[in-house]
Amino acid sequence: MSLRRVLIPVLVMLPVLAVLLGLGTWQVQRLGAKNALLAEIAAGEAAPARPLGATPPAAWTKVAVTGRFDHEREVLLGLEVRGPVLGARLVTPLIRDGAPPVLVDRGWVPADKSGVIARPAGPVTLEAYARPGETAGMFSATDDPAGRRFYTFDPPLIARSLGLPAPEPFGLVALGTGPGLPDPARTLPRPTNSHLGYAVTWYGLALSLLGVFAAWLRRRLKEPA
Repeated sequence: MSLRRVLIPVLVMLPVLAVLLGLGTWQVQRLGAKNALLAEIAAGEAAPARPLGATPPAAWTKVAVTGRFDHEREVLLGLEVRGPVLGARLVTPLIRDGAPPVLVDRGWVPADKSGVIARPAGPVTLEAYARPGETAGMFSATDDPAGRRFYTFDPPLIARSLGLPAPEPFGLVALGTGPGLPDPARTLPRPTNSHLGYAVTWYGLALSLLGVFAAWLRRRLKEPA
């Protein structure tokens, strides 16, 4: 009789426990994969930049490239607030001899382009990381080609609006350390890594479930049949 009184609760509890343990284990596995990815990014960041060649680089690869900025065709990309100032990314075509132009995210500037913005003339060599192109989705903000404001980084679309020849299908994000505008990226992008906290949460819930069930089972078995 005692076994019958607890059989159904046990059968209900076991699948829930299995799900919680499975979710915790999944997060541990994702933690390992994310740590490996972060280590790979750190190694790539520490390594010398690779010259940008004819073969498109892998996403987030650090490269070195030489060309001339076409400042007359710069555009603003996205929106980004820094303190009280609304800004955006300044994207400028880099014209290269014997190669397609490539769009370069030079860094953050105020949305009204106030302040002294550096616009180097002549050949420049810069370090950057490769950024894959995007396509607008159903909920993407609407671009304003006439106003040179874009919210989706789509190199072919941006280039067509500027009257440029077909560009590289990817873009570059300039890396730098100095002050001034544009304010460039200083590191390669790194994904967030919250999987340890998630794993602790799921395993903690599983442990709590066992504790609550054990306390209930103890009281239940002491009750008269």
